[in-house]
Amino acid sequence: MAPSNPPVKRSSIDTLLSPRGSGPAGASSPKGMGGGEGMDRQIDKKTWTNARIGMVLAAVAFIVLVGWGLSTTTGGRKLNVDLERVSISEVTFGPFQENIPATGNVEPRTTVFLDAVEGGRIEEIFVLEGEIIEEGDPILRLSNATLQLSLLQTETQRIEQNNRLEDTRFRVEQQNLSMRQQITDMDYNIRRLRREEKRLKPLFDQKMVSSAEYERVDDELQYLIQRRDLTLRSYQQDSLRQRIQIDQMEDAVQRMEANFALINDRLANLTLRAPVSGQLSQLNAELGELKTSGFRFGQIDVLDGVKVRAEIDEFHISRVRRGQRAVTTSIAGQEYEMEIRRVYPEVSNSRFKVDLDFTGETPTSIRRGQTVRFRLEMSDPEDATVVPLGAFFQATGGNWIYVVDPSGDFASKRTIRLGRKNLDVYEVLEGLSAGERVVTSSYDTFGDADRLVFN
Repeated sequence: MAPSNPPVKRSSIDTLLSPRGSGPAGASSPKGMGGGEGMDRQIDKKTWTNARIGMVLAAVAFIVLVGWGLSTTTGGRKLNVDLERVSISEVTFGPFQENIPATGNVEPRTTVFLDAVEGGRIEEIFVLEGEIIEEGDPILRLSNATLQLSLLQTETQRIEQNNRLEDTRFRVEQQNLSMRQQITDMDYNIRRLRREEKRLKPLFDQKMVSSAEYERVDDELQYLIQRRDLTLRSYQQDSLRQRIQIDQMEDAVQRMEANFALINDRLANLTLRAPVSGQLSQLNAELGELKTSGFRFGQIDVLDGVKVRAEIDEFHISRVRRGQRAVTTSIAGQEYEMEIRRVYPEVSNSRFKVDLDFTGETPTSIRRGQTVRFRLEMSDPEDATVVPLGAFFQATGGNWIYVVDPSGDFASKRTIRLGRKNLDVYEVLEGLSAGERVVTSSYDTFGDADRLVFN
């Protein structure tokens, strides 16, 4: 018998490295003592891993994106809308006239202001505000002590100047009389001496009178002739000087008279009178008040008609002109025509003023201060494609609009271009045709919808 192999001695490390379930020399270990069945545990695999979840989300996003792309190519984003909650209007072709709305106030056509020419204290008021007065009627009376004193002084100076003028005239007349008397005496003596010389000349030639006698008469005659010439020359110069002096004094008197009349007029102006006939629409006066020159007491409205004064945005100032036509809104059930009479060039707070007159019949029930609304025509009538005004413009700016499909089931967004407007319609330049229907109500609740589906 062959000898059996001696058992191989295994180290503890070999035991640890050997497969589970085998003992030394491959013998199986008893159950429950560290074998395979006792030590191993099976782990279940997870179905929704992070990788799989990411793949699913990517696939869903891709499907949504493709669906959105398909939807935009087949009608865009849609929004269900209740048909009863939108306004649908028809695009038409017909007469169009641009106009702008404006508002004005009724004022008297002619107004005359009452300004104080002279200052003073109010002593008496003759009429009350609102009364009808005639031209020249007294309205109130002022008193001015300074002006009255000035009148007295001027009157005194005027009287003194007149007295001096009369005294000067009297003296000049006396001097003229005296001078004429002297000249008359000289003329008499000259004639007398000439006769005497004429009588003595033959006697002197015949040696019947002495030469001394004849020469005395001749010398006296020549003296009187020369004296008369000098006296006449002096009289002429004195008369010229006196005439100039009298003229100057007369001018001074005339100035005094004019000054006196002016002060009288100023005193008369202390009584404020109506410059025209009409209605005293305003009077700012109380008894005892002191008012300075230039103070505005009030105004008189001439009863020759009314006008409408309105303010218009400065954007239109280059297109508004005299004679431009306007039509009022209904006044007591009737419209009235007006035209611009005056355009004021001043611009205040981005607005300028115009005055308008009624061209035909004037409303009988209209009153001063009443508000009048009207349409100011900015162009001549012409044919155009138009769309009614609506709240859609606030959201679109006139760049696009929802156009209703002929079926009436939905409306699609369309790009358009609008031009001028009036109180009723916009002028369509591009994008719409007559006969099409559009949504003209507000778009505030539609968001970015490209199509409105009507319920």
